[in-house]
Amino acid sequence: MNLPLLPTISTSFIVISAIFIAIGWILIAQNKRKQHKYVMITGAVFALSFFILYMSRTIFIGNTSFGGPEDMKIYYTIFLIFHIFLATTGGVFGIVTLILAFKRNISKHRKIGPITSVIWFFTAITGVAVYLLLYVLYEGEHGQNLFQAIFG
Repeated sequence: MNLPLLPTISTSFIVISAIFIAIGWILIAQNKRKQHKYVMITGAVFALSFFILYMSRTIFIGNTSFGGPEDMKIYYTIFLIFHIFLATTGGVFGIVTLILAFKRNISKHRKIGPITSVIWFFTAITGVAVYLLLYVLYEGEHGQNLFQAIFG
């Protein structure tokens, strides 16, 4: 099986970020605040790295469309919309959670942090599923990059 390099790397970044978030959750439950802080920042860096790589790939190479059976396309599209909603929500919650932590607003950080983590776990799981559907189970079709779409 010949897996595409950039989507494989970017999906790995999401999985790694979720692993760090899980470790951070364990650390804070053990009251290891300093370790929690560094692990969560590392998780955020991997998530940001994913986003930068994903956006760069989308802009310069183009998106990949679903290459599976036509009768499954509607289900894939609904699933993809759900994943995009989770990822967007998780990203916004992640930024807010980090800001609350850096501003030392710990009471609000404690309330929103677990919600953010759960959203991020589901984002990672659905992201892996999208990757599997586009690159492993079916061969996705590559679209135009941003410049081709705009300038022809």
